[in-house]
Amino acid sequence: MWRLLPDSIDRRVIAAAWATLVVQIGIVATGGLVRLTGSGLGCPTWPRCTDGSFVATPEMGIHGVIEFGNRLLTFVLVIVAIVTFLFVVRMRRTRRDLFWLALIIGLYVPVQAIIGGITVLTNLNPYVVGLHYLASAILVALAAVFVARVYAAPGPRARAVPSWYAITTHVTSLFVAITVIVGILVTGSGPHAGDGGAARNGLDAEFMQHVHSWPAYILLSLTLVLLVGAFRMPRTLRLPLWTGLLLAVEVAQTLIGLWQARTGLPIVLVNIHMTLAVLLVAAMAAVVMHLKAPVAASEDALLATRTHR
Repeated sequence: MWRLLPDSIDRRVIAAAWATLVVQIGIVATGGLVRLTGSGLGCPTWPRCTDGSFVATPEMGIHGVIEFGNRLLTFVLVIVAIVTFLFVVRMRRTRRDLFWLALIIGLYVPVQAIIGGITVLTNLNPYVVGLHYLASAILVALAAVFVARVYAAPGPRARAVPSWYAITTHVTSLFVAITVIVGILVTGSGPHAGDGGAARNGLDAEFMQHVHSWPAYILLSLTLVLLVGAFRMPRTLRLPLWTGLLLAVEVAQTLIGLWQARTGLPIVLVNIHMTLAVLLVAAMAAVVMHLKAPVAASEDALLATRTHR
């Protein structure tokens, strides 16, 4: 069995990497459905669904089905995490980056499940729910990094872009984080509590929507700078592609955000907005991961950039 496991990057490893990213994004979408349909307490306790049953009962209705269905998806995440780890375990010396990323993601999944359980036990406290979402965003970022590293050449890496571009990218990452965190606070002040009896965080929802837009527009401006500058960076980094993807997600996120705010926050649009937020995190992670190249290539790239300037 050990010999059947990959000892280098092949299609199985690539498929596992993408599966990791897809299921981490998917659990956010289904978790949003739980919240937006008011099914957050469809299973009123944890780890059981009820005091006497691990599964939803017919008496619990559709809310129990939705909440229990989302809990079942955690097992899919666990299976994918285990398979991914097994696919890189033989490369633990040659590709230590993949080994440790797979291990961290695998250990993080049950921690995230525990945070989800605490949200139920605290009657959907908006700050705990927000922490649950933030933990998912971090998992998506790790999964995106894992995908990027699967395609990267092994060995030492170094920055292959000028200092100003790297700094601008990291500042952009900061505003991605700020935008997501403020968005979590906005959701915690709005009408979608996950259950009719769940508390809100007490912030002014309308004012928080305006506050949310401030870092979002700064983020959009910084991304435009990155996109323009990307065309002056080494072609091997493919930064126009990744910054273009980041900008596309931001534009979609902005349009959906404006649309939902002007139409009374319909659950379909809110769920899309929540999912796009973690796609934004993944796209930002992809940009950051493409600032570096193998040491020899990065030195040549920086020299070429200086010569071009």
